[in-house]
Amino acid sequence: MTSKTSLWLALALGITVSGTGTAQATDQPAGSDDPYLWLEATHDARAMDWVKAQNAITEKAFASSAEFDRTRNQILEVLDSNARIPMIERMGDWLYNFWQDKDHPRGLWRRTTLAEYRKADPKWDIVLDVDALNKTEGKRWVFKGAQCLRPAYTRCLLSLSPDGGDAVAVREFDTTTKSFVKGGFELPIAKTQVGWVDQDHIYVGTDFGPGSMTKSSYPRIAKEWRRGTPLASATEVYAGKPDDLAVSAYRDLTPGFERDFVQVAADFFHSETFLRKNGKLVKLDIPSDASADAHREWLLVTLRAPWTVGGTTYPNGSLVATKFDDFMAGKRAFTVLFKPDAHTALSNYAWTQHHLILDVLDDVKSRMEVLTPPENPATAGDWRREAMPGAPAMSTVEVVDTDPDHSDEYWLAITGFLTPTTLERGVLGQGEVETIKHQPAFFDASKFNVSQHFVISKDGTRVPYFEIAPKNMKLDGSNRTLLYGYGGFEVSLQPFYSGSIGRAWLDRGGVYVIANIRGGGEYGPAWHQAALQANRPKAYQDFAAVAEDLVKRGVTTAKHLGTEGGSNGGLLMGNMLTQYPQLFGAIACEVPLLDMKRYIHLDAGASWIAEYGNPDDPKQWDFIKSFSPYQNLHKETHYPPVLFYTTTSDDRVGPAQARKMAAKMEGMGIPNVWFYENLEGGHGAGADNKQSAHMHAMVYDFLWDKLQ
Repeated sequence: MTSKTSLWLALALGITVSGTGTAQATDQPAGSDDPYLWLEATHDARAMDWVKAQNAITEKAFASSAEFDRTRNQILEVLDSNARIPMIERMGDWLYNFWQDKDHPRGLWRRTTLAEYRKADPKWDIVLDVDALNKTEGKRWVFKGAQCLRPAYTRCLLSLSPDGGDAVAVREFDTTTKSFVKGGFELPIAKTQVGWVDQDHIYVGTDFGPGSMTKSSYPRIAKEWRRGTPLASATEVYAGKPDDLAVSAYRDLTPGFERDFVQVAADFFHSETFLRKNGKLVKLDIPSDASADAHREWLLVTLRAPWTVGGTTYPNGSLVATKFDDFMAGKRAFTVLFKPDAHTALSNYAWTQHHLILDVLDDVKSRMEVLTPPENPATAGDWRREAMPGAPAMSTVEVVDTDPDHSDEYWLAITGFLTPTTLERGVLGQGEVETIKHQPAFFDASKFNVSQHFVISKDGTRVPYFEIAPKNMKLDGSNRTLLYGYGGFEVSLQPFYSGSIGRAWLDRGGVYVIANIRGGGEYGPAWHQAALQANRPKAYQDFAAVAEDLVKRGVTTAKHLGTEGGSNGGLLMGNMLTQYPQLFGAIACEVPLLDMKRYIHLDAGASWIAEYGNPDDPKQWDFIKSFSPYQNLHKETHYPPVLFYTTTSDDRVGPAQARKMAAKMEGMGIPNVWFYENLEGGHGAGADNKQSAHMHAMVYDFLWDKLQ
């Protein structure tokens, strides 16, 4: 089972899973008065001609100068650097890594040993060369991950996207022979969820034909498929409703604790989990908005709302534990492993063989704790709690990997805005932590300061933000400042090191700011829920308050203040454009949602109703229309320059939203509207480093130019 983030919530956060390749409207409204509806047909010749024409204009304006070449090359040097840390995933005795650079733009899936990895220049065993595969097959595959069967990890289900979107083909691969298995499990491109049951069986949810996908475009039916048989003969495990978000089945392969589960996600924040035993399903009796995690003998439950059970009320944001078998037998005695306060939230957790590591946010900065279950197997209480070594100030500490089947090994990535990432390895209870890798510095951090500030939003809520600025910054309002935000889906924006931002923005003398607005998860589920549906404008009020505070403090002025955001952050940008245009000198709006009247009929949009509401319900449209940028454009309003960026292969949000917004603004005669659409990359900035560097350089050069 998952830890804190469910599989289907991961879809909204950019975590790779399988997807469709259609990227077009699911229906066409009768009698629509939208003159730009034709741009929703993603690959239509007329629409693509419009895209090409727009791309040419934008390329000429922002991607054809020596300055652009310099910015792009500086970013690409960071992305392709051989000195980057090759992050790893342990599978048995091997440490696996996926690596892209200038010689391998589509990447190498490779592995090494711990002894070799400790070296400055480890020797890698190449398991799959994606560029070589593409040359052989005449494809442009983008690697989207591998699921390997424990404990041997010799058979894997590889996901390959044809264009970088969520759409993947799934093919069985043998890591011993380093080749695809002839006659093995194979699935065509579709929104697919797969997982191993054993050597000869997998669970699969995919496009089985008409009616097998939900309205959100994810699998509605989970089946068990036996090797050597046609997919059509796979045994149905569970069939959900068309209005469900998705259905998945999976096996926990922990030795000695093998269990099968079915998860039925109603939306991103509500689901039902069933234990599958002897062909029967038994529901786990937890709240639908809670997350369950079964590990060995334990059941952990993460709460999004208060839960009264067994005569005790546990607050929202808590993590509670009990014995799995006791719970299934009807007992309801829980131990509280984490309880939030006004400043803290549980970011995540990870199991080792004998311990549980908690990742806690304290005013959006990391601290780690180690919990140890009671030694007496008959009890569920008395977990021992210890603090892990302190993290540097203004930093993020993330558990990269553990080896819960065999040891108490853990890997930590430690990063900060001015501190290049460090990768550390330790074994709980066995000596000191070992620093394995250091990421190099890609810019001179000694010239800058990091600070955290708090501002009071419109309704009195205290909202934090981080600022990275030159040490000698004058508070005279003259500093070109870039404000970044997201504010949705319980996603927290934490400190991180970016050589690209350092080189392309900070080294120019710019100020970089991250706003931790409501809608995110910085202070737990209540922080997210405060900006749901009818309360969505509170996130925008928070962001505007940060912008105004930057001006009030003398950091910048409106004409020097730019802002950037993507996906849900693109919706944030759209609302800054239409509701707060006076606050900004330029806006970069990336892979955005913008037409909130049509969003549930485009690509995976129906899956986000829990976040935004249902515009087809007139009562809900009454509040949704207040934050739908496409409907809130006014010809007489003065808007700051705006660059819309999207990708043709985005099969999550889709390119239609950005296309229509740009076309509508131009049709209204609004000046300084720019549009760019990359063909590949899915819901991201590119399918390889070169494409990503090109796009990021264009955004930074656009903003720098317009904020003079």
